This record gives sequence, C-alpha cells and structure tokens, in this order.
Amino acid sequence: MSPSNLTSLTPDTFILTGIPGMEQLHVWISIPFCSMYVAALLGNGVLLLTIWAERSLHQPMYLFLAMLAVADLTLSTTAVPKMLALFWFRAGEISFGACLTQMFFLHFTSMAESKILLAMAFDRFVAICFPLRYGAVLTPSTVAKTGLAALLRSFCIIFPCIFLLRRLPFCGHNVVPHTYCEHIGVARLACADISANVWYGLAVPFSVALLDLTLIAVSYGFILLALSRLPSRSARRKALHTCGSHVCVLLLFYVPAIFTALTQRFGRRVPPQAHILLANLYVLFPPLLNPLVYGVRTQQIRDKVVKVLARP
Repeated sequence: MSPSNLTSLTPDTFILTGIPGMEQLHVWISIPFCSMYVAALLGNGVLLLTIWAERSLHQPMYLFLAMLAVADLTLSTTAVPKMLALFWFRAGEISFGACLTQMFFLHFTSMAESKILLAMAFDRFVAICFPLRYGAVLTPSTVAKTGLAALLRSFCIIFPCIFLLRRLPFCGHNVVPHTYCEHIGVARLACADISANVWYGLAVPFSVALLDLTLIAVSYGFILLALSRLPSRSARRKALHTCGSHVCVLLLFYVPAIFTALTQRFGRRVPPQAHILLANLYVLFPPLLNPLVYGVRTQQIRDKVVKVLARP
C-alpha cells in the first residue's frame, strides 16, 4: 500500500467509549473520580507551595518530592478532565493529534516518575549509608541534572511510540474502548501488523521500569543493612519511618502500573471493565495518596504545611 493511501486511512478523530458495559453508571463513577482528582490537585498543590515557600525544605529529598508532585499533577491532568467530560457530557470525540498527545504525556510522565522514585531511593541511600558525604554528592546541580535526565530519558523512550502509531493504517476503525488514549489500545484498532508496537511498548518501557525497580531494591537492601548496624534504636526507628513512606509510594506506583501493562497485552481473560477501572485508578491513586503519605508520615513536612497555611 502506498504512503498516500496509508495517510488517507488515518482517522481525523477517535471516539472514546468510557468503560464498556458500564455506560449507565458513568455519572455515578464520575463522582468519586472527580473527588479524587480535586483532592489530588489540592494535596499536590499544597505540597508544592510548602516546599517553595519554606527555605528549610530546599533540600534534595524535598526537591525530588516536588518533582514527584509535578509528575503526579501532569499524569492525572492529562487523563482525568477528558474522562470527566466523557462521563458527564458524552464528549468522547478526540482528534487524532490530541489522542497521540494525550498518549505521549501519559507514558512520558510515568517513565519520568519512575526515574524520580529511583532518585529518591538513591537520596535515602546516601543519607543513611554515607551521611558525611551527603552534601557533597547531592548538590543542587546534581538534583537539577537528575530532573533533566528523567525528562530526556522519558522523551527518548516514549517519542518513538508516536511514529509507531502514525505509520499504521486504521481502515475507518476509530472507536477506542477506553476513557483515554494509550499506546496499545490505539494500536489495536489498526488494520495492519502491530507486533512492533506490542514488543516496543512492552519491552522498552517495561525493561527500563524493571531496571529502576531493581536499583531501588538494591538501594533499600543497603539501607536496611546499614540500619541494622545503627546503635541507637531511636535513630533506627526514625530512618525506618522515613523509608516506610518511600516504600508506600513505590507500591502505589509500580503495582498498578505493572498489572495494567501486563493485562493490556496478555490479560485476555481479564474483563475489560476491570482493566479500564484499574487503569483509571492508576492515574488517580498515586497523585491522590502520595502527598497524604508524605504529609502524614513526614513530621517536617506536616509542620511546614501547618505553618504555611496559618500565614495571614
């Protein structure tokens, strides 16, 4: 087929259908989703305001936390407003370009967040295992370069997905059984071989995320080993308390992300409703719970939030 014919088979718009089989419940489902989204906006917004306003929080640990809050806000805002428009007004139509843009920022943000979580684990590793070298290793320049590296790595990994989708002919198929555009869900509408999309979409991002998770596990292995050697029980408890917050955030991010990725590609027996509901919660739960986990479990952040909100 000639390139001109392939171009003519690219749809002008896609139609997002929402959650298949639960269309009558869309308005009711939107209530908790909207509530979680608003709470995520408020929680991450307060966290960012507190870190920006308090100079005592301009430290690597809290700067990485600010990056995480920005990633969470981007992740949820990329998907949820369109999702709510679909639920409330049946506005499921989305242009081909907007669909690719939404897909790019969803996957791009997920990859960036994985890198930020790795940076946070490394921060705790240096702080606990090499406390005397912490200031020399994690300088402001290092923090900035880490954030830039997270953006560049994510861009290089996800941008090829745009070309993999644009090369596909769709033969008039433009109905996406989902609440937002994601790579494999859109690729499955094509009337051509999508094996390159499937293998690239699984192998590259999944292997990178798995590498991040492995390095995080190694970091926490060294951290636990160092904590076991601390003579002071109070110091050991304080360090474990801080690391516990990080572990909670890791579980909130990686467990649904890995399950969603695997069921999208291999979970033929998983009901589509279950998969799509979990995919929606993936863009809502981490942004909602991350600021709560850090706000509740980190005394310094909790105190500074109260101080900032109490200002006239």
